[in-house]
Amino acid sequence: MKFFPFVLLLAPWAFAQAPQPDTLLSPEVHPGQRVTFRLRAPKAAEVTVTGDWMPTDGRAAMQKDAAGVWSVTLGPLPPSIYLYTFSLDGVTIADPVNPRVKLRSRTSASLVEIPAEPAALWQARDVPHGKVEINWQRSSVLNGETRWIWIYTPPGYSKETKRRYPVLYLFHGSNDIAGGWTLAGNANLILDNLLAEKKATPMIVVMPYGHAVPFGAPREQQARNSALFEEYLWKDVAPLVESNYRTAPGRENRAIAGLSMGGGQALSIGFGNLDKFSAIGAFSSAVQADFETRFAAVLADEKATNAKLKLLWIACGRQDFIWERSKKLDELLTARHIQHTFRATEGAHTYTVWRQYLGEFAPLLFQPGAAKR
Repeated sequence: MKFFPFVLLLAPWAFAQAPQPDTLLSPEVHPGQRVTFRLRAPKAAEVTVTGDWMPTDGRAAMQKDAAGVWSVTLGPLPPSIYLYTFSLDGVTIADPVNPRVKLRSRTSASLVEIPAEPAALWQARDVPHGKVEINWQRSSVLNGETRWIWIYTPPGYSKETKRRYPVLYLFHGSNDIAGGWTLAGNANLILDNLLAEKKATPMIVVMPYGHAVPFGAPREQQARNSALFEEYLWKDVAPLVESNYRTAPGRENRAIAGLSMGGGQALSIGFGNLDKFSAIGAFSSAVQADFETRFAAVLADEKATNAKLKLLWIACGRQDFIWERSKKLDELLTARHIQHTFRATEGAHTYTVWRQYLGEFAPLLFQPGAAKR
């Protein structure tokens, strides 16, 4: 009882010392798709903003006002969700007053959304929504490391308890995280909207963390990443999915896809396991240098390969730094008479195009007698 008055006296003092939240607004999206970025940094000498809509190494200078707030208004920007960062006297930082953060393996960025009217496929609409669950698992392959696996289940999954669902394994790119396809790619909203429009088959989407070797590890270790990730997929991820979710059996009910590094992983794992997958998607994919020699037998047996692959779908933007690798893959597959789709679009190495690709790829999956394109 003797301590009670002291606590009452102490509490107001403690609250008085708490830092006040910064009321600065950043980013601010204006009519006409223009955006103002702001950063309070009164002691800074130079501040710039960089966004993934800019050319490589592009940046915009910001101006400081009398209150020490730096700002710049940019645009108009086409509707999308963009990543951006500030450079504060040469140090790259996320926007400190923006709660929408794009987590990455190293460094983080901020997100700004320019909404479309009417709402685009990647936007939240008034439709039934599925769930995204984070599964924590101690890996038997990766030295006992506990990892997260993000898994989407479609609307109605919890109620239709006797139904089994096909599975799409969906991989992120280099320096991303397992949540990348959800936090920046809006894969869950894309699937929700496609299902509401009856344009896709209800499916489970499995999104594991693709860096089996720590990102930024020495080059000789990075060379092991793809092989180790595949082992992790088969020994840890797939058993967790098939024991905890109502998955439909058989290769006809499994597809694999990814972007950038994940696109390369999808191609390698898919071509190496045609007995397990019937569809492969590669978005702006980092095609492995030994792809042609590694899968020489698969490429040579066009009849068997074409019979097994219901869908082989490849896409890349012409402004993407990885464009030539995707184009050469298309030429290789064409020369070997491997049936596939090559979707060439405008766009760079960003989620703006990858959301578009998922929206085009997903409706083609798990369709009875689907024709190859």
